[in-house]
Amino acid sequence: MNFQLMLHRLSKSGLICITQPHHAWLSGQLARAWGNEQFGEFVPKEEVCLAAEQHDIGWLQWEQKPTLNPETGYPYKFTELPIEVHIDIWSGAKQQAFPWGRYVTLLVSLHGTGLYERFTSWQNSAKSAQIVQNYLKIEYAFQKQIIDILQKDKYYAPYAIPKVIERNKRLVATWDALSIILCTGQTGEQYINQVPVTNGTTTLKLTLIEDKEYHHTVILSPWAFEQKEIKLVYEGRMLHQTFNDEIEMQKALISDCWVTLSTTLIPS
Repeated sequence: MNFQLMLHRLSKSGLICITQPHHAWLSGQLARAWGNEQFGEFVPKEEVCLAAEQHDIGWLQWEQKPTLNPETGYPYKFTELPIEVHIDIWSGAKQQAFPWGRYVTLLVSLHGTGLYERFTSWQNSAKSAQIVQNYLKIEYAFQKQIIDILQKDKYYAPYAIPKVIERNKRLVATWDALSIILCTGQTGEQYINQVPVTNGTTTLKLTLIEDKEYHHTVILSPWAFEQKEIKLVYEGRMLHQTFNDEIEMQKALISDCWVTLSTTLIPS
């Protein structure tokens, strides 16, 4: 399942760890630059951009004290944590997002349920299936309640119809996937499907053409921005060693181990 916790990016100097909130900030950078004749605009723009920036707000507490995977000596990755942890975090995300407003909260909740709808490995276990189904039932009821409230609001009513909500949900998922690819420094060609355009959907292709330790240049096709190139800056923390002790790993992550990362996106 595509439930990244702390993102791992291998480099020649060690392991670069990027937090979920920081990856989400990169999603927000992409959202604010997004749109051209083929890909169109999105509304309400500020709320959707803020939702992109905050879509992983539920992970804030975990990221403050990431837990150690004793088998790797590094912080846990998404594939290594039990479903109960994911559900607990996503169940609390809407409460943490609510101070940002109703529309942002709706999109954060929709992003969480959308992940479980698209990535269904949890169905292989009866116990996991029950946990996820209970979560989805609660979230679906919450989403309906928020949509009903928004539809009674003169300003938000045009943005609370199914067509607009679905487009905005897919856009947040697109920026999330794109940010994960960039943060983790995935090589070769990568693809993102079901990306909204003005008339239907398309598939994005990313091709890494420059691979430096702290900077990548990536071709994006089709091009989704007005600008001729997009420059993105984000941060990670370098771990030069593995750990046997969780406290020592956490101390290392709050030390002066920060590295500045950047990506330049260019059209084909």
